[in-house]
Amino acid sequence: MVEITPSACTPQVIGQREYAVRPTRRPSEELQTGQPLDIVIQQFDEFVRSLQVDPYSPLFRLVTDGQPPLRQCLHPEACSKDINLPTYYARFHDLRKEYVRAYTLRAVASPRAQAPPPPPPDHPTSLLDMLNYLGIAPYSGENFYAAEVQDMASIIQRIISDGFRLELPETIDLVLETGICSKDDEIDGNCIVRARGLPWQSSDQDIAKFFRGLNVAKGGVALCLSPQGRRNGEALVRFVSQEHRDMALKRHKHHIGPRYIEVYRASGEDFLSVAGGATCEAAAFLSRGAHVIVRMRGLPYDATPQQVLDFFSTGDDPVQVLDGLEGVLFVRRADGRATGDAFVLFSKEEDAPKALSRHRKLIGARYIELFRSTTAEVQQVLNRSLETRTSTASTPSTASAPAEGILPVALVPQHVITSGTAKDCVRLRGLPYEAQVEHILTFLDEFAKNIVVQGVHMVYNAQGHPSGEAFIQMDSETSAYLCAQQKHHRYMTFGKKQRYIEVFQCSGDDMNLVLTGGVTPATSPKVLSPGPVTYYYPAMGPTLPPLVYWGYPTPPVSPAHYYHPPHHPQTMIPEVVSVGGGSPIPIPPPAACHEWPIYMVN
Repeated sequence: MVEITPSACTPQVIGQREYAVRPTRRPSEELQTGQPLDIVIQQFDEFVRSLQVDPYSPLFRLVTDGQPPLRQCLHPEACSKDINLPTYYARFHDLRKEYVRAYTLRAVASPRAQAPPPPPPDHPTSLLDMLNYLGIAPYSGENFYAAEVQDMASIIQRIISDGFRLELPETIDLVLETGICSKDDEIDGNCIVRARGLPWQSSDQDIAKFFRGLNVAKGGVALCLSPQGRRNGEALVRFVSQEHRDMALKRHKHHIGPRYIEVYRASGEDFLSVAGGATCEAAAFLSRGAHVIVRMRGLPYDATPQQVLDFFSTGDDPVQVLDGLEGVLFVRRADGRATGDAFVLFSKEEDAPKALSRHRKLIGARYIELFRSTTAEVQQVLNRSLETRTSTASTPSTASAPAEGILPVALVPQHVITSGTAKDCVRLRGLPYEAQVEHILTFLDEFAKNIVVQGVHMVYNAQGHPSGEAFIQMDSETSAYLCAQQKHHRYMTFGKKQRYIEVFQCSGDDMNLVLTGGVTPATSPKVLSPGPVTYYYPAMGPTLPPLVYWGYPTPPVSPAHYYHPPHHPQTMIPEVVSVGGGSPIPIPPPAACHEWPIYMVN
């Protein structure tokens, strides 16, 4: 990191300093003497003040050679290391833009009697382009970076001596602002990107941090939802200009934690289809000026706004909902029936961790899932809740069979089903058809605390009838073993009924084998949440039941409204399937040829 401090009043350099920033991991020998980035930032601030210059003064300006030094380097790096940069790093001048603005203006304003100077290059690609145009000899020195900043100082002083001033600083937004988007808005398609591979629990703030240094438009982060209403690891991001969009594309395969993120171009129509709102109810709700939106899932269908207020205002570290009862919005279908979802507004950013700390707490007998949400997600969920889903052709679950010779692979959302040989799951059989997730939690008793988040998976058929089976993901093999040992053949009491339940320890691979009818796909492409997925079998011969993933809590309608399986009266279900030329694997036939299993996820 090299800086130079030229005076704007005299052609002098009043200070120059070079810093070696030590990498976080395994610095090379020549960088052993370097300092961590946060120390370098502090040293720079102290050095500027030692020159009797206040860095927070409006007369103090940072000047960079192009946009990348601050937007693509310093701000993202500081964000990834949780370093809070001083606010003066959020304003700077791009020397290349100032150069073009100054000398293009001079060329246009020259008197016609005089021969106007030749226009400068529209987009100078280096300092040498600017030096050659201005007739300035490059600085000669052994240190490349010191020579670069000396050349920058020469160009700045020439611009000032020619009568121009640096008056239009670039700004870097440090806070993502909320905003409302209507389906009637016009969106510039050159400002949109699609980010894929996001951790499914990512919020709009996490995505804004990934693009730190670039200016995202108001309400410009739209989290995409799967057909089941869950986040699918994708987001559409709208930037303030095409220039920022182009810089965002250069972050393709950069990381959030251990995951690399894919960044692609997208269109304005893509953004509107996700973020555009069409209901006055959503617009009125979102216009209350909240800084935090929390989504609640798994609410009892008869829950009231007062119960939601009590949920957040009681217990340890209470938090108040913005505008009381008006700050709660229940998601309902077009016929007025509840879906078990709600959105809640909070006034301050500090309220977010307090509210989210109540994740998996109970309202009545149901545990409630909490997620940080966005204005775009509110619009998207409300739009979907009012849609009439009568056309099976419009849903991915009714995808037609592929052409002969093409074998599609089963595409499974990575956060829905676990995998692996570790036997950290249990399989429950013989459940009463009326049993819900809360009844399973009651049955498991002390082992319920060992269930991972979203770890209860129930199996339904396409008619919405329970199959009497469920899979549970536990936090360890020991927990799964003890659960199977102590709960096997124990009774579940449901009203006046008593059913003994079979409990078996199994692995993620065992669970996948059962759910896929005994056929494991040969490859697993890296895609996220494709929605309901049909499984096809080798050679496109007789097919077994396709699997469809259904989100818990379920809307109060039959899944058959969403999925109508094809009827094959002449199709024979094979009794065995041979995988990869190995031994035949027996396949249990479905209860009836028209009952296709649906996999429900809590």
